[in-house]
Amino acid sequence: MTAPWRTWGPYLAGRQWGTVREDYSEDGDAWASFPFDHAHARAYRWGEDGLGGICDRFGFLNFSVAMWNGRDPILKERLFGLTNEEGNHGEDAKEHWWAVDGTPTHSWMQWLYRYPQAEYPYEQLREENARRSRLEREFELADTGVLDQDRFFDVQVSYAKSGPEDVCIVVTATNHGPESAPLHLLPQVWFRNTWSWGGDKRQGVIRQLLAPTLTVSGLEAVEAEHGYLGRYVLAAEGSPTVLHCDNETNAVTLFGAERNTTKYPKDGIGRRVVEGDRSAVNPADTGTKAAFWYRWEAVAPGETVTVRLRLRQADPDDAVFGEEFDAVLATRRAEADEFYGTVIHPGLAEEDRHVARRAYAGLLWTKQLYRFDVSQWLDGDPESPAPESRRKRGRRNSGWRHLALADVISMPDEWEYPWFAAWDTAFHCIPLAHVDPDFAKEQLVLMCREWAMHPNGQLPAYEWAFGDVNPPVHAWAAWHVYRIDGYRDRQFLIRVFTKLLLNFSWWVNRKDSTGSGLFEGGFLGMDNIALFDRSAPLPPGYRLEQSDATSWMAFYCQQMFKIALELSRFDQAWDSTATKFLEHFLSIAQAMNNFGSHEESLWNEEDGFFYDVLVSPDGTAEPLRVRSMVGLLPILGATEVPGWIQSECPDVANQLRWLQRRRPELVGPLRSRSAPEGRKMILSLVDRDRLERILRRMFDTEEFLSPYGIRSLSKATGQVVAQVGGRDVSIEYEPGESRTKLFGGNSNWRGPVWFPVNVLLADKLRTLGRFYGDSFTIEIPTRSGNHCTLVEAADLIDSSLTGLFRPVDGKRPADGKRIEASESPLWQEHPTFSEFFDGDTGEGLGATHQTGWTALVAHLLNPRLPPDPRFA
Repeated sequence: MTAPWRTWGPYLAGRQWGTVREDYSEDGDAWASFPFDHAHARAYRWGEDGLGGICDRFGFLNFSVAMWNGRDPILKERLFGLTNEEGNHGEDAKEHWWAVDGTPTHSWMQWLYRYPQAEYPYEQLREENARRSRLEREFELADTGVLDQDRFFDVQVSYAKSGPEDVCIVVTATNHGPESAPLHLLPQVWFRNTWSWGGDKRQGVIRQLLAPTLTVSGLEAVEAEHGYLGRYVLAAEGSPTVLHCDNETNAVTLFGAERNTTKYPKDGIGRRVVEGDRSAVNPADTGTKAAFWYRWEAVAPGETVTVRLRLRQADPDDAVFGEEFDAVLATRRAEADEFYGTVIHPGLAEEDRHVARRAYAGLLWTKQLYRFDVSQWLDGDPESPAPESRRKRGRRNSGWRHLALADVISMPDEWEYPWFAAWDTAFHCIPLAHVDPDFAKEQLVLMCREWAMHPNGQLPAYEWAFGDVNPPVHAWAAWHVYRIDGYRDRQFLIRVFTKLLLNFSWWVNRKDSTGSGLFEGGFLGMDNIALFDRSAPLPPGYRLEQSDATSWMAFYCQQMFKIALELSRFDQAWDSTATKFLEHFLSIAQAMNNFGSHEESLWNEEDGFFYDVLVSPDGTAEPLRVRSMVGLLPILGATEVPGWIQSECPDVANQLRWLQRRRPELVGPLRSRSAPEGRKMILSLVDRDRLERILRRMFDTEEFLSPYGIRSLSKATGQVVAQVGGRDVSIEYEPGESRTKLFGGNSNWRGPVWFPVNVLLADKLRTLGRFYGDSFTIEIPTRSGNHCTLVEAADLIDSSLTGLFRPVDGKRPADGKRIEASESPLWQEHPTFSEFFDGDTGEGLGATHQTGWTALVAHLLNPRLPPDPRFA
């Protein structure tokens, strides 16, 4: 992220309010600590937000577009949504916006926002969702009627860089409604407030360039000077009114303070425009925030109004908006078309190409600047009241004082305020590697750097609880990024691998409490998939041996084994590391299958399925007989053992032979068979018989197989009730939004289809299929009489996932019953990339705005990479 062309990018969040970082409360209620209703008048501590905005790599200077329809009580400056307690299915964005296009260097970017012409129904959205139960659908913006008859403006922002620090900006607004409507556009520029807290006194200044300083006609301009960033000038075409205020809190309005630190606080521009308060803005035309105020009393139906701006270091001249400006936009757009013409296979259908390009745009637009120093946050700032000692002791993330990030990170979703989760980011890196492999590699390395990774080796899970546990998919992602990038960057592989050695040890030391080889781990990213919250403490003396945690660790071993073998080909010093992971996998496989006894086995012979097992204080083991994704994940423990280890990794080959002679009971998971091309070997957690039994359930339409992928919970699950430590717990199949409050009620692994685990399952079925060949077939669907190879089964999963975005009778299944399913091309042209999908209908659910890991669809739509030559 140090390349000059990446200095400016879409790193500005869509919203910053309600984040953990902005929460300085005693009770840790981030939503209540900094609500949406404060955002327009209260300075943020750790970030900024805006609509379709950009900022510099360090987040000092920010640009975005605000708007007003003449009716709203406040300017539309940032994304609005419901907090966890306000939404009947957890937090939810109540806006419509789309990342339209983008290139990896952000030389070309487009973003679109759909702005109602009626007053924005903030209170109606809150009140109706509060009234609705968890058995009802969310009440969305389209349900209020404000978008009827297309009574909205489409406000599109386009960015084209003439040079690394010269950005041409075009804002267009089109009235799609049947009548004329007023519109105010306010492109804004401001400095992040770093000076109010006592740690950084570099207060930038933004002042209007006035005659005789500025003699160019037909524009207005402001200059922004900063001690670190230097000087930039933002020029705006035409004759807008230039408004200035300061990026400071209006403490008088919000908290009843006697006075503010400035006469012109953060909401000054909004009060001037909406309330007509001329005293709210600085008549001296200076401050730390400025806006160019464009007004149209009546934009006609179908009419488009345009605003042009330019951000650069040089003063404007007569050519600032001349032919060269238009040429830059045309050139950058053409370059983007040429780039995606090579990235996206030209043989794809036009609809598939459109979906893939939008998926890439979403990933590139959700590169967000993430600033957070946990020690500073815990201890408080020099010019803020010191936190109480009890707050510091019991504070969220108090064990993560080392974490100090000021990096651009791939975020799950622009709505998600911004935050990162280690396993989300790892999945993002797969499609990112097709368009921006350097950034993908940087992301995987970043999570392992000493200012992110815990000194004990744990990777940070997510902002609400860095110490929680995400599945260990980092090594898998690293290998695939290395592969997509052409097997050429071994230095990257070494950098990741050496840090993952620490992380692997953390898992072994912390999540295998008895040393049995069976792992715990908590919810492991799959929120409410279990009978109870697996991250919560169990009653004294109980422990939970998890099928998914153990499977993830077997999978982790195999990926580390694979990387170590690759490094061994060039340096035999890595051989012994490969043998370490080989033997560790074998010991986990032995524990999981418990070849000596079935008393505590995670495998249930009667059901032909893997389950979590609850071990009571007296040692009694009780399987939690819920057929869910946790029982499918043992399939992930499969990887080829290449024949070339005999010649290129002699230490590994010798150790393998020794184990076969001296520890034959341990090497059961190493399977081999003769094939025309030579002897094939595979390490598999699941033997052929058990694999066949699991797959019969997985491809049963009455259980896991849906038309759009593999469900997270068997559809045959009725209400399962159990007792844990004297407490009744239950679970049942829920194909759509969660009906429980577990994990806030905004996530559901009790039936819906999730992209990332489906991609992993298909990946490993393909691995198993290459080993077994045509000799292993299964019925798909179960009981249909239609037999498929495992490779064909993997292809079916992939095509089911991509089918979510392919129109059926003119509508994408993923659009479901939402307004995106409208027959209007104004909605049809904008696919959304949802967090998860209804297990029966395929409708997109959860966060529905460019959710990162669902962008894996672009990876699936590209012609598949040939079998891995290193391991085929």
